[in-house]
Amino acid sequence: MSAAERDPGLQPERTRLAWRRTTLACTVVALLAVRQALHGGATSAGVLALALSLLAWLGFLVVAHRRVSGMGTAEPAPLSSRRALTAAGCTVALAVFAVATLF
Repeated sequence: MSAAERDPGLQPERTRLAWRRTTLACTVVALLAVRQALHGGATSAGVLALALSLLAWLGFLVVAHRRVSGMGTAEPAPLSSRRALTAAGCTVALAVFAVATLF
């Protein structure tokens, strides 16, 4: 069976859905950080944590969009280690900055 005849099955679709779910979760965390920063009063540390949260969220969106777009081919390329580290770093940073908005 050649690469042109390859049947990818449902794996690329499951991967796309997983990236979308993770993007949705990151969006919810970013929105909760915005809500917390606005509800608790705007301190300089809170505004900085909020800005960094939104920056981490945007970074994750870029990585996720590129990965979801790349899954449309018959044989998608593997996720590069650089993009995987960026996605993981953005996720951890988003969680840390969101927690920082609580204080």
